[in-house]
Amino acid sequence: MRYDDFRRSGDIEDRRDDGGGFGGGGGIGLPVGGGGLGIGTIIVLGLISYAFGIDPRILIGGAEMVNGGGHAPSYQSDRSSGKSGVPTDEMGSMISGILGEIDDRWSEIFQQRGQTYTGPKIVLFRNATNGGRCGMAQSAMGPFYCPPERKIFIDTAFFREVETRFHGCSGNACKFTSAYIIAHEAGHHIQNLLGIIPKVTRLQQDAGSKAEANALQVKVELQADCLSGLWVNREEKKRPGFLETGDIDSALTTASAIGDDTLQRQATGRVVPDSFTHGSAAQRKRWFMNGYQQGTLEACNTFGSGSL
Repeated sequence: MRYDDFRRSGDIEDRRDDGGGFGGGGGIGLPVGGGGLGIGTIIVLGLISYAFGIDPRILIGGAEMVNGGGHAPSYQSDRSSGKSGVPTDEMGSMISGILGEIDDRWSEIFQQRGQTYTGPKIVLFRNATNGGRCGMAQSAMGPFYCPPERKIFIDTAFFREVETRFHGCSGNACKFTSAYIIAHEAGHHIQNLLGIIPKVTRLQQDAGSKAEANALQVKVELQADCLSGLWVNREEKKRPGFLETGDIDSALTTASAIGDDTLQRQATGRVVPDSFTHGSAAQRKRWFMNGYQQGTLEACNTFGSGSL
């Protein structure tokens, strides 16, 4: 991936020098505040993601707000909020460039639809950091989007994990894999702006079973994969040549490596489709390619599709 001419976004909060952790206390559990959610709802919403996506505490916080419980609980830290602006290191600069291009392409798409787009912020950290209304952000979660904060949290070590642990990419192609992952998280931001995440949260609250709630989450995640592909489509039209040989194959390899069936098979030797929260390897690849090949929001309607 060629990113030297990408527009760098200043919407980066760099906490990588904070050293991780929080001042003044130990770990923070699930943020169950005064909204009165029942334990059954909490269990349903507390689905653990296998790779990256929406952290379960986000859905719990969102459900509390929908349920009339006021604002989701906030977590305070006596650490500084980090440095804001364009990072000067290579990894930070690349992420800043990817975000800048994501914002520009989605601004164009929203403008064509007569809507106003406001981009997310990205928080870079190491090990753990304050996730505001989404609780503690930890590296073990992988990158995730926090709807109440409208921020994407990334421990950049995850990108190395994709290469070394998940074997989702290799060499120079890992740069594009990083773009695919960031664009996936930005896809959750698009879903938030379009009201999809709050609607799904309500549906998950009313779900009759964990399998039903899981199925809704799979549609959320596959749609984010598709929106990632949509961004690549628009970016390629805007900047011909930004993709290099092997980039799309790398994204598809990553999608396959973090499919629920792949991860479950590696972890337990068996596959339980009812427990999927992100979709199978084949589904993730298919929906990314839907977005990449068609380049429209309509192509990403996982909720209206008869077959995922």
